[in-house]
Amino acid sequence: MDASLFHTLNNLAGQSPVFDAAIIFLAKYFPYAVVLAFLALLFYSGYAKREKIRIFWVTMFSVAIARYGITELIRFFYYRPRPFVAYEIQPLFAEHSWSFPSGHAAFFFALATSLYFYNKKWSACFFLAAILISISRIIAGVHYPSDILGGAFVGIAIAYVVCRITKKSR
Repeated sequence: MDASLFHTLNNLAGQSPVFDAAIIFLAKYFPYAVVLAFLALLFYSGYAKREKIRIFWVTMFSVAIARYGITELIRFFYYRPRPFVAYEIQPLFAEHSWSFPSGHAAFFFALATSLYFYNKKWSACFFLAAILISISRIIAGVHYPSDILGGAFVGIAIAYVVCRITKKSR
């Protein structure tokens, strides 16, 4: 089922140069815009300075642990080649690390989940961004759907734990 869904989504690539450019933008460059949007929203929000600092650090710990801690730990023990290597397809761009779990999904789902505990409206936009980034990476040929689900699970779980611990320490 994982390979079937991958092929269904990946077959959307290569149909149109405009669509491919949009997918590359969403998969590679939109993540930077999302991080900048988070920082801008936080900076210009009506939260007190102390609360802004708390939101910033809780979010940064969540994304750092999810992306650079747990994801890399899993990749250290489990080596899953990227789909474009396994199926010898032409990706829209290349990635060189292992595929499972998706570091992008872990990062952006951790970001969105952390924000959920502080601002539900913001988090809805960031969950949408995480979904767009993740699906575009499947279409681009650099992740399987299960990579995305694994990364999303890591990101959500770590952000939940970090937020619960920091709420208890107040």
